[in-house]
Amino acid sequence: MGQYPLAFAQDRQGRGQVAAGNAAAGEERVSWRSWYALGLLFVVYVFNFIDRSILGMLNQPIKEDLGLTDTQMGFLGGVAFAIFYTFIGIPVARLADVSVRRNVVAISLAVWSGMTVLCGFAGNFWHLLFARIGVAIGEAGGSPPSHSMISDLFPERRRATALAIYALGIPAGGMFGSLLGGWLNEAFDWRTAFILVGAPGLVLAIFVRLTLREPIRGAMDTVPRQVAPAPPVREVIAHLWSRRSFRLLVLGASLQSFVGYGVGYWIPAFLMRAHDMGSGSIGVWLFWLGVPGMLGTFLGGWLGDRLSARDVRWYVWLPGIANLVALPFSVFFYIWPDVVMALSVSAFAGFLGGYYLGPTFALTQAMATPQMRAMAASLLLFSINLIGMGLGPQVTGLLSDVFATPGDAGAGGLRLALISVTLVNGLAAFAFLGAGRWLQSDLASVRSGA
Repeated sequence: MGQYPLAFAQDRQGRGQVAAGNAAAGEERVSWRSWYALGLLFVVYVFNFIDRSILGMLNQPIKEDLGLTDTQMGFLGGVAFAIFYTFIGIPVARLADVSVRRNVVAISLAVWSGMTVLCGFAGNFWHLLFARIGVAIGEAGGSPPSHSMISDLFPERRRATALAIYALGIPAGGMFGSLLGGWLNEAFDWRTAFILVGAPGLVLAIFVRLTLREPIRGAMDTVPRQVAPAPPVREVIAHLWSRRSFRLLVLGASLQSFVGYGVGYWIPAFLMRAHDMGSGSIGVWLFWLGVPGMLGTFLGGWLGDRLSARDVRWYVWLPGIANLVALPFSVFFYIWPDVVMALSVSAFAGFLGGYYLGPTFALTQAMATPQMRAMAASLLLFSINLIGMGLGPQVTGLLSDVFATPGDAGAGGLRLALISVTLVNGLAAFAFLGAGRWLQSDLASVRSGA
């Protein structure tokens, strides 16, 4: 076993080993294999969000081609996807906690990529609904095992940074989903866009299976852990939900996700309706606007790790403050008549919008034992995606239909809907800030085994 770094010591089947924490190794030694694994999981997450977000980029041409309403399009990108994504995610996370997490990621990637290809063959609403449900089922197995593996590859004091790097897949996937979706739609059509975007994921799935090693569970923990089986789901829920800071953390992340998914899904349609932009131009703009989003996502984790060395509450103070500062810039985007100025100002809001991801993911892992980390990530994502992905696009679409007036081509109604949804970020900020009241005592109880 000496030929492998500690984090990759494992049995040949890779099943559920848990190591006693090694403080020295955990704090000082991060091998190149750990960085390789993180990089590969990041690429998988980019593919995850390309396939998830491309529907929003193709929203308007699909609506026109298939004769759908905003409510139906919101359902396809929201409730229909989120219900299967969230509920399938729990048993898949349980499987990841007792089996080889690498295999779960590879199989999931193959499933969602194949179903993305099938979206290109949809002839009506029901065909597209079936294919999107398949994408949701596949993507449910991506993040929980990835979070668990990353937590076993990086020490606790560097975990928020590592998970923030992984979370860069969200803005990066949105960037490339917008760019590729917009360009392929203009060059060919929306069906070809789905096919060409989904197919490479099938090749990547094979590469993941062949090159990614399964890390040993708990290898980077500074507190010794005893070898133990994964606890029942109800025990994991009770363990996490008994911490008031975790409840507020989940609430804040879910509300911010509600805004992010609702706004992100409908922005391309808004730019087409309100500013008469083409899908290719929108794709280029959204690609470049994703750069500050990536920078903010990384800095949220990096700053969280460094400021928390003084006071761990910075993990929740940072996203709370960022949300409050970003809010007026977000609203400005919808009301300013000059599209170039509006998009330019929105870059600052996008920069601050990703600050919550690294700290939220890291705190969730810190509040869980090694045997329950995939399940803990799944429970966090369950709430984030059921509220965010499930309700964000759907509520925005419903409000757009409600606020619509004759003669505005849907632009006025969608503008009011987007402003209404964006204001929810103020509530998210107060949830994050409120979590700081109990965070120190909750983390202390976890470390003491209480």
